[in-house]
Amino acid sequence: MRVCIIVLDGVGIGELPDAAEYGDVGAHTLGNIFAKRGHLEIPNLLEMGLGNIENSRLNAVKNPTASYGRMAEVTRAKDTTSGHWEMMGLVTDPPFRVLEKFPESMLEEWLRRANRENKWLGNYPASGTEIIEKLGEEHYKTAAPIVYTSADSVFQVAAHEEIIPLNELYKLCEIAREMLVGDLFVGRVIARPFKGSAGAFVRTENRKDYAVPPTGKTLLDALEEKGQTTLGIGKIEDIFTGRGISAANHTKSNADGISATIEALKNNHTSTIIFTNLVDFDMKYGHRNDVEGFAKALEDFDRALPAIKAALRKNDVLVLSSDHGCDPTTPSTDHTREYAPILIHYKDKNVHLGTRTSFADLAATIYKELGHGKWPIGTPFF
Repeated sequence: MRVCIIVLDGVGIGELPDAAEYGDVGAHTLGNIFAKRGHLEIPNLLEMGLGNIENSRLNAVKNPTASYGRMAEVTRAKDTTSGHWEMMGLVTDPPFRVLEKFPESMLEEWLRRANRENKWLGNYPASGTEIIEKLGEEHYKTAAPIVYTSADSVFQVAAHEEIIPLNELYKLCEIAREMLVGDLFVGRVIARPFKGSAGAFVRTENRKDYAVPPTGKTLLDALEEKGQTTLGIGKIEDIFTGRGISAANHTKSNADGISATIEALKNNHTSTIIFTNLVDFDMKYGHRNDVEGFAKALEDFDRALPAIKAALRKNDVLVLSSDHGCDPTTPSTDHTREYAPILIHYKDKNVHLGTRTSFADLAATIYKELGHGKWPIGTPFF
């Protein structure tokens, strides 16, 4: 038995009860895209039961082919790391810090350790594309790194690849990762390289994430102890800092990740878990408030679903879910505090899973179905 988990990064399905605390009242990534665009051609997802999930705002079908429901996040956060960790059975408490700006003393020490001039640009919440448009020309002239954050727990460093080469940018981020602990404990440091000229700066695919090791034991750790292996596709290895990941394929796009997942399902006979993150929904479209791009990415994934299913073996499990919302219809460009949809293609089951109280229910289900008994937190779906 293998379990293939595909995380549709940022594909939320409606605001959580505490959304107001995060400024996310009215957020509904799937529903708002459907309402604003007027249509979504995703017949395969709907056939599995996506539209049957409570308050999905999508079209329901009479007899869903998969088990379907939605999950609430216990961790008081809406970032990628916390979402993935909780899916693997680890609640982050206390959650990562979310900062609007970083102390100047920290930035000064950061640049001193990197042997760079004591000058930076930015240091405020911003969209990645907007900040390089605004500060890119000054960066090009001064070589000062661009620092920014968001409503999520991140410290991001943008730099033109011709001004600060990738190896230097990555070193800057490694130093920041070492420093951002204690009261400044953030979930991720992210290198955001770009290229081009003034008025036409574009981010490259050489982004690199620096997470912190999981603060407790995850399902992936537990399975590794039992001799079972996990293949991480996309940024999964980065999210877990390699913990519990036996092999990794650092794909750069949805299309690349889908192709790698199908290839693994066809030819990988050793991994118990094939764990994929499809980042384009969030990175390319949600954060850029690109409704049309987000909708087309959903439709592209839907068209690939039959090929994914065809690559499954008899007793394999396919899980589709998300780590948070990233509603492109809101004024903000940040993640949104939403329920995550859950669709499970497994042994012809089509159970209504309802509203789950934790993402950790997924870890509890996998651990039980693999024959290992009860996971410490979460309630199995079946």
